[in-house]
Amino acid sequence: MLKIAHHNSYIHPLPAGHRFPMLKYELIPQQLLYQGLVTEANFFVPQLVDVETACLAHDSGYVRQLFDLTLDARMVRRIGFPLSQGLVDRERYIVDGTIKSALYAIEYGVSLNTAGGTHHAGRDFGEGFCLMNDQAVAAAYLHYQDMAKRILIVDLDVHQGNGTADIFEKHRDIVTFSMHGEKNFPFVKAQSHVDVGLDDGIGDEVYLEILEKNLVELFSAVKPDFVFYQAGVDILDTDKLGKLKVSAAGCRQRDRLVLQLCRDRNIPVQISMGGGYSPHIRDIVNAHVETYRAAIDLFF
Repeated sequence: MLKIAHHNSYIHPLPAGHRFPMLKYELIPQQLLYQGLVTEANFFVPQLVDVETACLAHDSGYVRQLFDLTLDARMVRRIGFPLSQGLVDRERYIVDGTIKSALYAIEYGVSLNTAGGTHHAGRDFGEGFCLMNDQAVAAAYLHYQDMAKRILIVDLDVHQGNGTADIFEKHRDIVTFSMHGEKNFPFVKAQSHVDVGLDDGIGDEVYLEILEKNLVELFSAVKPDFVFYQAGVDILDTDKLGKLKVSAAGCRQRDRLVLQLCRDRNIPVQISMGGGYSPHIRDIVNAHVETYRAAIDLFF
């Protein structure tokens, strides 16, 4: 059975005019149900991740300051959200959702979180709307529990997964791959195990050719027994922050390419949604829903 992490706390109130599209976390599950892709039975409710688990990927001092709401004002500005107990709890639910989603992926082949992909959070910092790094914590958890020995994190958000790169910079068994806009945020890039920086304006054909070449090589070299997929939809040509020219059809092909490689090799894959900043919320939600459709078509 397909299992999807979702919590009502994912939908967090923000100040009027805030550019983060929080509404999508309400609309994604609604649209999945409306289209008949899933039923209520497919969703599970995560719990608050504990300090010890969060510290598998994050510095203990940073985690405790975050949980205690004692982060300094400079770090809060770097994160980009007003700090509150509700916001921290939201992130704790997201992280636990991705951990449990990874466990379900081991059981069923694939599992998703309706939020997450918080890849700008590094070992001792938050950044770019990311307080903790859900997939990094989940990867560290699987490795710590000996549930996966070789893990590949495939990050296809238009923005580099700098926080994920920071956390696993020296890790031999958790390999980070980021394919992103080279001239986009973050403007000072971290060092993933493999980085592919794209020129502005790249469209479907070139994007998919570059992606397939790199992924085939990575799967062969790394031989992962688990994959985390950050499926940001800010690669879309409609995205106001993306700077690429990938169509909705190209984004669908991207998802199917990643998931087909996992399915053909019997590698479990956990998927978190990542970013998306198209002016019309329907473009964001529809692109995310297509990721679910690809997972259902290929694994069930």
